[in-house]
Amino acid sequence: MSKKMQSELVAILSDLIALPSPYPPGTSVEICAYTAKRLKKAGYKVEIVTKAKGVDNVVARMKGKGKGPVIAFNAHVDTVGVGERANWKSDPYKALVKGGLVYGLGAGNCKGSMAVQIWLAEEIARRGGPAKGELIFTFVADEENLGPNGMEHLRKSGKVRPDALILGAQTENNLIVAERGVMWAKITTKGRAAHAGNPAAGDNAILRMMRLVGALQSYYDKALARRVSGAMKSTVNIGMFHGGHNTNVVPSACTVEIDRRLLPDEKVKDAFKELKRVIDGVGEPKAMYQVEFLTGTNGFFAPENGAAVGAFEAAVKAHSRRKVKFLNATGVSDGRYYADDGIEIINFGPGSGAQGHAANESVPIAEMVDAAEIQMGVVQRLLG
Repeated sequence: MSKKMQSELVAILSDLIALPSPYPPGTSVEICAYTAKRLKKAGYKVEIVTKAKGVDNVVARMKGKGKGPVIAFNAHVDTVGVGERANWKSDPYKALVKGGLVYGLGAGNCKGSMAVQIWLAEEIARRGGPAKGELIFTFVADEENLGPNGMEHLRKSGKVRPDALILGAQTENNLIVAERGVMWAKITTKGRAAHAGNPAAGDNAILRMMRLVGALQSYYDKALARRVSGAMKSTVNIGMFHGGHNTNVVPSACTVEIDRRLLPDEKVKDAFKELKRVIDGVGEPKAMYQVEFLTGTNGFFAPENGAAVGAFEAAVKAHSRRKVKFLNATGVSDGRYYADDGIEIINFGPGSGAQGHAANESVPIAEMVDAAEIQMGVVQRLLG
């Protein structure tokens, strides 16, 4: 392991940790300016793309001389908040190097991967750039918010349309090539207020909601039990339930928000239709409830015989003398915005998922080095 490479990676990560970018508020101007300056100096064509004020994104491009694929790397620049400051043993905005680890807010999720990708971009430029195709590095905000102003905007605006998308993630340098879709929906019920001493004079919106949710849960208990693909399962969760405004009043309104996780072969629009069909079948008066689609993206599955996946398998074996593991994703990544584009989407990077969003999060320096060298091997295999 090169000491020079270690020190360079730690220095970049230390700089990134010292540039606060928590959500809320999600401001990314300073950290993106830092990144853009480095990559422009390295010789990339750099653009700062902004849809919402204060929410900057960096897109850096370098083309090869020959024809070839477009390979995009991605890391999100935003972090969660500090949380309870007393739970941190060190300054969350000052990198602490100890025991082969770098500690600090975002060290694992996702500034460790970001540091690796910045180093990778600069090293590729030092070596003369890609021989063919196009290499793109994207550093985006609005990931922790699941918002529309980061990677989703780059996809919709046409700024980034790759053949393969490699996202920084805490995978301990293994691969996530499949991800479930997500669909959020909201159910609202109406009722008629009355004094709690005479509930028969009113119409209880919470009880109406309980009938709807009960029917929904009963349906999903049976239907989703059969929707399994390997380690992935189709799931449902009642995430929020709000109703009433005073204990002694019959509630006139109630709302519920639902999270559905979908197998890659399930589609968001079909999942919403399914939910609405079940609700409509309960028999409540149509004027007394509403089912609303909030947001959603389809899942994806990159075939294990794809060019980018194959390049990772070969690079991991060549560098680490091991067979790469394919992990199951619990959450969702920014790759979901490209789920319907027919491209390879891969999550890869240093660190453990258990470290993300936790006080005293850290990333192993050795894993950062390995991640950089493995991804250099991937670029060499794909772009020369």
